[in-house]
Amino acid sequence: MEYEVIIGLETHIQLNTSSKIFCSCKTNSWEAAPNTNICPVCTGMPGVLPVLNERVVEKGVLLATAMHSQAQPVSFFDRKNYFYPDLPKGYQISQYDRPLATGGYMDIPSGEGTRRVGIWKMHLEEDAGKTKNEMGLRLIDFNRCGVPLVEMVTAPDLRSADEAAAYLTRLRQLLRWIGISDADMEKGQLRCDANVSLRPLGATYLNPKTEIKNVNSIEAVRDAIEKEILRQTHEYEAGRKIESWTLEWDEDTQTLKKMRSKETEADYRYFREPDLLPVYLTDEWKAAILQDFPELPQERRVRFMREYALPAYDAEILTSERSLSDYFEAAVKAYAGDPKRVSNWLLNDVMRMLNESGQTAGQLALIPAYLAEIITLVDSGVVNASTGKTLLEKTSVTGKTPRQIVAAEGLAKVSDDSAIRAAAQQVIAENPGEAAAYRTGKTGLMGWFVGQLMRKMGGKADAPKARAIFEELLA
Repeated sequence: MEYEVIIGLETHIQLNTSSKIFCSCKTNSWEAAPNTNICPVCTGMPGVLPVLNERVVEKGVLLATAMHSQAQPVSFFDRKNYFYPDLPKGYQISQYDRPLATGGYMDIPSGEGTRRVGIWKMHLEEDAGKTKNEMGLRLIDFNRCGVPLVEMVTAPDLRSADEAAAYLTRLRQLLRWIGISDADMEKGQLRCDANVSLRPLGATYLNPKTEIKNVNSIEAVRDAIEKEILRQTHEYEAGRKIESWTLEWDEDTQTLKKMRSKETEADYRYFREPDLLPVYLTDEWKAAILQDFPELPQERRVRFMREYALPAYDAEILTSERSLSDYFEAAVKAYAGDPKRVSNWLLNDVMRMLNESGQTAGQLALIPAYLAEIITLVDSGVVNASTGKTLLEKTSVTGKTPRQIVAAEGLAKVSDDSAIRAAAQQVIAENPGEAAAYRTGKTGLMGWFVGQLMRKMGGKADAPKARAIFEELLA
């Protein structure tokens, strides 16, 4: 029998506020020593009262807008009751039937073209602590208690492990683009639980699902889902039923393990949080939050292809990160030529600099106007392409304009026929073996000869003219 895979994702997004959701403790739990960013509020001491951090609501509204969700004018906080060692109050302050936002969607690439993934619910909540086993001891770090989260639940619209990975990739990009989360899965800033079930191809009902937890990378999500699809397929083919278990992904062994039977909403005994007032999102407050809302990656990707005639590949990479996208557009505005030229330089040379330095485009000393100036110098023949590439590094290091560096270091292209001819004759004289090999048919050595001449002339020779002179002298 052929099966259809049904996948829904629950993502927990750690918001990058400076303080926690209900107290003034810092949120940098990843860097801090265990149990140092805590107070009576986030550790659940008796008699304390939570106070809502309004920046958490604002960042949640930004995400709702980016996900085409409807931010609600009134939302409530609720108590979600369950008992874990790292949940000091014995309950979590979350949202249930009146969340911050409802509905929405994200479009992702799929084998069928585009898959629209619906959003069922988006709500605010506090994070729990962190438990780890070390040297036979179970240790608890409460630093993460009270760190603000947005939990976002998708509809069961995904149909493969690859689509789940594509959704997470696009979501991570979006979170960084609108500036509400660093979304580093290894640091727990973006966490994902995957709900997986199978049904016969063509069926419309849903079978029991399993939930996969403890997955800390996009590739691990893909691997875990593929393993669970294979397991469920074997179970059905053996005539057994799938039980609604919560499964844990073991990264070391690349296996799934049963943790417990899956809880239902009734198990959590939700009720209204008595210590917090409702959240009233007025039109004025929402307008203030969204006044600087940016153009989103997908919209900008389409516009780059339409406005700058970029191929889809270029537009996809240039909109993968907001500062790179802004850098490209600023360079295009400073450059009078074809935007594809700017794209080529960015993707081939500037991206290499970014990868080597670990910087973002916005941190480069090579500002967009300088890149545009370098490309113009190459286009106009003032410097050759090789010198243009060295100007990228020189401009980044010195902070001087490309024209200032060309003038100060005498980097202008040498096009004088006699100077290039003299250097070419010298290269041939110094390398008689290579010259003889070329004359016997090894024409691939031409690039080597031009390279030797470039070294001799400090990289300033006109390369096409040098090639033509070598072809004449070696004929």
